[in-house]
Amino acid sequence: MLHIETPLLRSTPLSTPDRTVWLKLENTQPSGSFKMRGMGRAVEKAVERGAERIVSSSGGNAGLAVACASRALGVACTIVVPSRTPVAMREKIAAEGVEVLVHGTIWDDAHEKACSLSGTLIHPFDHPDVWQGHATLIDEVAPVLKPDHVVLSVGGGGLMIGVLMGMARHGWGDVPLTTIETHGADSFAQAVEAGQLVTLPGIDSIALTLGARRVADEALMWAMRHDIRPLRVTDRAAVEACSRFLDDHRMLVEPACGAALAPLYAGELMGDVLVIVCGGASATREQLEGWEQAVDA
Repeated sequence: MLHIETPLLRSTPLSTPDRTVWLKLENTQPSGSFKMRGMGRAVEKAVERGAERIVSSSGGNAGLAVACASRALGVACTIVVPSRTPVAMREKIAAEGVEVLVHGTIWDDAHEKACSLSGTLIHPFDHPDVWQGHATLIDEVAPVLKPDHVVLSVGGGGLMIGVLMGMARHGWGDVPLTTIETHGADSFAQAVEAGQLVTLPGIDSIALTLGARRVADEALMWAMRHDIRPLRVTDRAAVEACSRFLDDHRMLVEPACGAALAPLYAGELMGDVLVIVCGGASATREQLEGWEQAVDA
């Protein structure tokens, strides 16, 4: 396997007499995020099927995971990112020995470009191999914990779909899933409210890695067969959660991950709560300061 089994820790700062918060630390994956699970599996399966060049699109985390997997498996790779992807993240991806192209301003633009390139296309969130990779996260938790709630952030829906597949596999059909998005990047919440897929006109959020204008079809299908509770938080709440999480746990994550932590810092949810700390390889001290300044502007 290209991913590692990540720690499951009880969070003392986030727990109360009425709530125990468990952190699944996907930020400790080799690529810095949960994407190593799904993208790693997808690249591995593609190579088994004879792929000689991998192509993928990404806001950052998926691209880095694909690059890490491609390097480990010795296959050529091209990653297309939008111009809003930080330069530091582009450099991290390129450091894996892969080609990095910049196209458009948001992920959808980059994906359109990736689809035009030669090679085996790996979608960053909408493919069964990706979902199966993410489902392994629950395989690791299930032997030691069945929570009362699961909490995670949603971009295109790949993590959510994989986690739900894992939950179903382990008999967690009665466990509610709370999904978190930031305002301006809430394509899943809008789809649930509308009862059909919604394409956002653009992405207006600091949480760029949540920036899919439209979620995978399968994400909405799961909303019809599982108790899923979409929540939205502000960019400010997501960034403040990143800062507090750094102080509380000495771990730096990006706003897409801070979004999942924000409701817990706001005192929501009771019982045993499993939070997927999805990570974020673009997070740096300087970047956090920039996010804090942006939400204060």
